[in-house]
Amino acid sequence: SRVTFSFLSVRYRPERLDHLEQKTNFSKKELQVLYRGFKNECPSGVVNEETFKSIYSQFFPHGDSSMYAHFLFEAFDTRNNGSVSFEDFVVSLSIILRGSITDKLNWAFNLYDLNKDGCITREEMTDIMHSIYDMMGKYTYPCIGDNAPMEHVDNFFQKMDKNNDGVVTIEEFLETCQRDESIMQSMHMFDSVI
Repeated sequence: SRVTFSFLSVRYRPERLDHLEQKTNFSKKELQVLYRGFKNECPSGVVNEETFKSIYSQFFPHGDSSMYAHFLFEAFDTRNNGSVSFEDFVVSLSIILRGSITDKLNWAFNLYDLNKDGCITREEMTDIMHSIYDMMGKYTYPCIGDNAPMEHVDNFFQKMDKNNDGVVTIEEFLETCQRDESIMQSMHMFDSVI
């Protein structure tokens, strides 16, 4: 029975990779490389929030990335079960790196819509901006004032909140982003990362 078990486990993986290949914009080879890296960092096959924060913090040694990593974790945790599986990870990564402009913008909107009610409030954008400034750290922007995050929030709402109702809907977000040349250029920033 041991031989049968190992045979089944060997056969199972390619079917799953085929499934992920259809679900993402990654080739089978790319998925294998990503899977090896994922399993290396997360031998159990899933990442909880604390592990995610720990891994993410290595990319931002001069700042405190814990709050931004929390928001990012929640965006990757599409099933809201407190963990990110390899499938969750590569589906989101595929959107970020290789998705259409609309897919990328929808993913970003979901990241900023912290309570997932379909609109971005000033409070949500303020939390996001503070988390980004905390993550970048004082060494990155030593002469930026304490009110810089709020200025970003004001600019965001001035640009995005077309009907001035105090919230940004997905429609307002998509329309504004797609008309803004600098936002459109930034959407292509990761096109050749992998």
